[in-house]
Amino acid sequence: MTSLAGRRMELPARAEPGPPGSGGPRHGLGTGGACIWFTGLSGSGKTTTAEILRTLLLGAGRRVTLLDGDVVRTHLSKGLGFSKEDRDTNVRRIGFVAREIVAHGGIVICATVSPYRSARDEVRTMLGPDFIEVFVDTPLEECERRDSKGLYARARCGEIPAFTGVSDPYETPLQPEVVIGTVGRSPHVNASLILAEIRERGLLDL
Repeated sequence: MTSLAGRRMELPARAEPGPPGSGGPRHGLGTGGACIWFTGLSGSGKTTTAEILRTLLLGAGRRVTLLDGDVVRTHLSKGLGFSKEDRDTNVRRIGFVAREIVAHGGIVICATVSPYRSARDEVRTMLGPDFIEVFVDTPLEECERRDSKGLYARARCGEIPAFTGVSDPYETPLQPEVVIGTVGRSPHVNASLILAEIRERGLLDL
């Protein structure tokens, strides 16, 4: 096993066996811990909605940690590039931190492109029923229109290689718990929809 700072890492199992017929391991269900995982293209609105959701949860008296993909890359994943291997390593590191927070009864909101389905599914397995995948379904053309940094334009000119949605694939979630659109719907409405899903699934006692 390599260290957390390494390129690959084996994550130790934390799951405890569930009761017979429960369908698998339990990962802190009933403790109030949960991971809300936002995935979508760059510029789709992940962070904006995640920050509003965080405010709503804090207002309800919960402990909340927001792991934003851009911030994580400047600290926990500093030094990683954008190859598939490095992207997957970044997602696993975020998942590892998220699992520790959930195991201690905290709520963690992760907002990261996380383009590859297999890596997201690893995190889902890691967290079990406390994992809520939120697909921010914003069309590529709208993400490009919002791009104040000009990243998409640079990618289309070949200045940024392996850019998700342009020269590298984004694998749409197959069965996300929540799908939100950001065209014609405000981030506040979307955050409220996610909060309703959290309550309905019984993961949190709010």
